[in-house]
Parts: sequence; C-alpha cells; structure tokens
Amino acid sequence: MSIGFIQDDLDLKLLVLYIMDRAAGPITFLQLFELALCDAGVDYFSLTQAVEHMVATGQLSKEDERYSITDKGRRNSQICESSLPYSVRLHCDENLVKVNDALRQEAQVQSKVTGNPDGTATLHLVLNDLETPLLRMELFSPTPAQADSWGEVFRADPGKFYLAVTKLLEKQEDQ
Repeated sequence: MSIGFIQDDLDLKLLVLYIMDRAAGPITFLQLFELALCDAGVDYFSLTQAVEHMVATGQLSKEDERYSITDKGRRNSQICESSLPYSVRLHCDENLVKVNDALRQEAQVQSKVTGNPDGTATLHLVLNDLETPLLRMELFSPTPAQADSWGEVFRADPGKFYLAVTKLLEKQEDQ
C-alpha cells in the first residue's frame, strides 16, 4: 500500500493533469516525474502507464520527447483539480516555480545546429524578451562541433552576446 495522498490510477492522472495545466510549456517525462514526486504515492512505473494512457485518450500530447496538455486535458484538470488535496497542490506549485523559470528561459534563448550536405553546419540563434524577438541570427560553421560550442557560449550568457553584437554595430566616431 502506498503512503501519500495518491492512492490509485485516477489520483495519479489528476496529479498529472494538475501539473501539466500549470507547466509553462511542454516538459519531458523526467521533469514530469520529478514534479509528481511531490507525493509519496507516486512511482515511476505507474506514472509511465498513466501518461501513456493519457496520451492515448487525448488528454496529453507528445511531440519529440516532450509532453503538453491538450484542451481536453485542461478541461478535465480544471473540473477535477479540487479533488487533489490542498497540500499536494501547494507542493506541486512550489516545485513548478523552478521548472517554469527554466522553461521560460529555454523559450527565450534558443540555439539549434543544422548540418549542411558538405559537412559544415549552420547555427541558428534566437533571443526573445518575453514575446518580442531581440535577435535572430544564423552563423556558418566549418563543423557541427564548432557550431555546438558557439551555441553553448550563446546560451551561457545571451545578454553579453547581444550587447557585444550591438556594440559592434554602433557607429564608431573616434577611429
């Protein structure tokens, strides 16, 4: 018998819907698992089965390795959220703060490498301020590894990168 408020499959699904309805964007299964561990009644295998069933029934969708809630799942979550104990909801909300901050940062700072047929690569950089695009840039790289390295530098401090680009573009009067 499980210890915690999550006692059965329905409780677990309600917890998943509650979490997914409050996530700032699509999340990985690992992120969902870590968030669901707010209750001692959650285990990996039960969560896996619940999530698979929820995808099959159209409450969650999966794209690449990330899950998001559908309109159907959102409606179900809002109808049933009061069925989850307040302490579980509170703990989930506390855990979601860090995940949602990371998801927002990820949405604002993006780098993607695409390989070219000749073995070179193109690095695509995006920097957004909330909903406003600040920078969109493509850089040619001699190798995908070099493009990955540049992408890491960009993601580590996008503000510094943006400032350096704007300084380079300013008109220099004392040259």
